[in-house]
Amino acid sequence: MDGTEKDWIDRFIGHLKYERRLSDLTCKHYRRDLHALLAYCDEVGISKWADIDSEHIRAYSGTIFRRGLSARSIQRRLSATRTYYRYLTREKHLTRNPVEGVSAPKAGKRLPGNLDADRMARLLDIPGDGPIVDRDRAILELFYSSGLRLAELVGLDCGDIDAQDATVKVTGKGSKERIVPVGRKALEALKKWSKTRSLFASADESALFVSNRGMRLSPRSVQARVSHWGRHQGIDTKVYPHLFRHSFASHLLESSHDLRGVQELLGHANISTTQIYTHLDFQHLAQIYDQTHPRARRKD
Repeated sequence: MDGTEKDWIDRFIGHLKYERRLSDLTCKHYRRDLHALLAYCDEVGISKWADIDSEHIRAYSGTIFRRGLSARSIQRRLSATRTYYRYLTREKHLTRNPVEGVSAPKAGKRLPGNLDADRMARLLDIPGDGPIVDRDRAILELFYSSGLRLAELVGLDCGDIDAQDATVKVTGKGSKERIVPVGRKALEALKKWSKTRSLFASADESALFVSNRGMRLSPRSVQARVSHWGRHQGIDTKVYPHLFRHSFASHLLESSHDLRGVQELLGHANISTTQIYTHLDFQHLAQIYDQTHPRARRKD
């Protein structure tokens, strides 16, 4: 495609960033998926976005599937392409969306991982003292206490924690703010970290969690520290930041059965996203049934 056609991708990314206020990471993923489509168009000799029809989209989907891309990744690429074409029609560059009505291969339903309450308690019971341990303990406790996303946690400033009200102000996806409760253990860990944070952070640094160089802690660093403590505490599964969010949601749902309440706490725009945790809850109930019901128990 020529430069004029390629420029529309840049305009679309600007629309996502400045009008829809999506995160830099989300914009990066959209750009990557659209450049993959652009490369395919160059391969097959398509020179304009208007030349693509639904059969081209189906052929593209089949090609990347044969090249080994997972069904879930193809769904994401088609979703990005569909949104892009909606933008092109909105801007009157095109009159139709060739992706509407084209379905991607079905992906198997993948339930999020989570730790049971006992293993989570063991993970959080990290030993030792000192600034790094104090910081890491506060990070782990806050992840589980409030169900934060990784980007939400690293984006926190000191003023976002209200110790008196036991809440944290979180800026989630689409720059939407929400207020989330903070548990007693997390508050205690945050209080201890606040006393040692000054050893690293300069007076003008607003970030709640900082590295030993005094700068805001990066997402990659948090991932590494979480993984480190998972191994150190002998947890028999991979430990990553989102595992705390999954565990937070499934444990709350098991106890309260309040799907709407969990949706609010997680900051999900659509309740269908939260409903994945009902499957986890059902698995737990089914296990109890198999173990306890007279007609379900296996005979020794």
